[in-house]
Amino acid sequence: MEQAKIDRINELAHLAKERALTGEELAERDALRREYIEAFRRATIDVLEHTYIQTPDGKKHPLPRKDRREKTREE
Repeated sequence: MEQAKIDRINELAHLAKERALTGEELAERDALRREYIEAFRRATIDVLEHTYIQTPDGKKHPLPRKDRREKTREE
């Protein structure tokens, strides 16, 4: 994500602490936040996909990918 967009997110956050944001500013902030979160997720996934576990015998194995839709344990 471009630094100018991150700066704008921060600017809107500071404005929100001083006064109520207009509808246009709220929409802009929400769109920028979604874009930022998506970029963060892509970067994190990229790092994890290029991470390997080295076993004591020297072999390297990629991290197994977990299914995001994996059901949680019901209690």
